[in-house]
Amino acid sequence: MKKHLTIFLLLLISGSIHAQDFTNFIKRIIKNTFSSQGDTTRKGSFFILPAFAYAQETGAEFGIAATYNFYLDKENVTSRTSNISLISTITTEKQKKININADLWTKNNDYHILLELRARDWPFNFYGIGNNTWKADEDYLDQTLYRIKADVEKRIAPKLYLGVNTSYDHFKFEDIENGGIFDRDPSISGKTGGQYASIGLSALYDTRDVTTYTNKGFYSRFKYAFVPQLFKETDFNGSLLEADVRGFHPLSKKVNVAGQILYRGTYGENIPFYSLRDLGGDMTMRGYYLGRYKDKNYLATQAELRYRFHPRFGILAFGGTGTTFSPEHKARFIPSYGAGMRYFFSIEHSSSIRFDYAFGEKRTGEERQTGFYLSLSEAF
Repeated sequence: MKKHLTIFLLLLISGSIHAQDFTNFIKRIIKNTFSSQGDTTRKGSFFILPAFAYAQETGAEFGIAATYNFYLDKENVTSRTSNISLISTITTEKQKKININADLWTKNNDYHILLELRARDWPFNFYGIGNNTWKADEDYLDQTLYRIKADVEKRIAPKLYLGVNTSYDHFKFEDIENGGIFDRDPSISGKTGGQYASIGLSALYDTRDVTTYTNKGFYSRFKYAFVPQLFKETDFNGSLLEADVRGFHPLSKKVNVAGQILYRGTYGENIPFYSLRDLGGDMTMRGYYLGRYKDKNYLATQAELRYRFHPRFGILAFGGTGTTFSPEHKARFIPSYGAGMRYFFSIEHSSSIRFDYAFGEKRTGEERQTGFYLSLSEAF
């Protein structure tokens, strides 16, 4: 079993510091951290989260997570918050990853743009395909990944957007532990890696009052992408489908309930394992290692009861269930539940850092699956 030790340091940048007024600086930090007053200038907010971690497989890990929230149109009070986030780490074993995401809303919210750039040379655990895999079969793989994604949606009605999307993924794998399930299972294709490009369409219906921490409204996004045969015959070609439906309802001024249903599917004749859908992570099915269960289809639902008792702080409880499935493996719904805390580093943008602890299933002969998550922005 891997042992993880993670120490997170929070740094809120609020101004320059001089030796002669160190006390005043500390007072300003405390005031800015706990103040219930929001910024009315509509300026951007920046937050950075340095981190140190250690794992036996990777050695010491150093990195940062940062986010910048801003308005592309400061004059229009209905303009939605745009966001650019960065996660970048490197280990003493020379493994590295960098991920840049952008969620942009243009003037008058006429266009919604999603961008992702990712480069990763990072190991991960593989357990096999299907939702009945076992912890004892954990297999250690090294992965190199390059990804470029872009979605552009135009508003065609007050709350309705239509758009196009494109992406390119390139994978390379190395089996670090020969003789494991990855090596033994002949049904797994794409073991050395591959690449594919996609192009597709999307539709978004969005009535949320705020995109970062929603109190009320409805969100429904459907996305289809076609993957043509552009590279080797062994590379993935087929189609990808996603459906994401969310609802938010206030119970009082400080309490609201949120729910989500998420489906992701991969279709094609010969589907490499790297294009399958993963269960787990810090967004849905919290409590499970991302990729703990992997298959052609993934369906999950979750709900949160949120209590923002102070403009800067909130707590919540969450629960849900989900499964992977395919013609070869029947659906098996498993639980996900837990609780968390929120710190809103920007009241103007309702931008938060979240601390969640989640529980998953306990299978016979295994420890209960759990997870702690420290992330920027809400899960949904």
